[in-house]
Amino acid sequence: MAAESRTTAGSSGRLAFLIDKASGAIRTIAQPSLVQLVVRLALAVPFWRSGILKWDGFLQLSDTAVTLFTDEFMLHLPGGPYPFPAPQVFAFLSGSAEIILPILLVLGLASRFAALGLLLMTAVVQLTVPDGWPIHLTWAAMALAIMAWGPGRFSLDWLLGQAARRRTNL
Repeated sequence: MAAESRTTAGSSGRLAFLIDKASGAIRTIAQPSLVQLVVRLALAVPFWRSGILKWDGFLQLSDTAVTLFTDEFMLHLPGGPYPFPAPQVFAFLSGSAEIILPILLVLGLASRFAALGLLLMTAVVQLTVPDGWPIHLTWAAMALAIMAWGPGRFSLDWLLGQAARRRTNL
């Protein structure tokens, strides 16, 4: 009986050791700053891709973008759906945000504010395309992660923060 207990204890001890080693290897691969960079890039891509389709040139909205906000996109609110108010304004603001905010995220500049902007855009997209909630939930989770934990070391925000800390310590 005692030998059986030692064998069981030894097996569970080896299993715990292997699990600890595997967890350590995973933590080595998934460094927080690398994860934060990947999350920023993953959130930036779909908005950037949508944004570039809304422009025909510098500050020249495509006819398709305006048509979408005028004729196709509707806000699915109680008692609706309702058309977008001021569709040209919404098309311009949407197209601008979908270019500017992803650039800020990729650079890691004003990252928390850029993520907040994309979270708000995600909410509007959800009201416009309610069946897209699985992907919208993913975008919201990424935006919230950036807002909560910041952009990480691979960002201009981090570099600027380091420079500011050095100046205050002098």
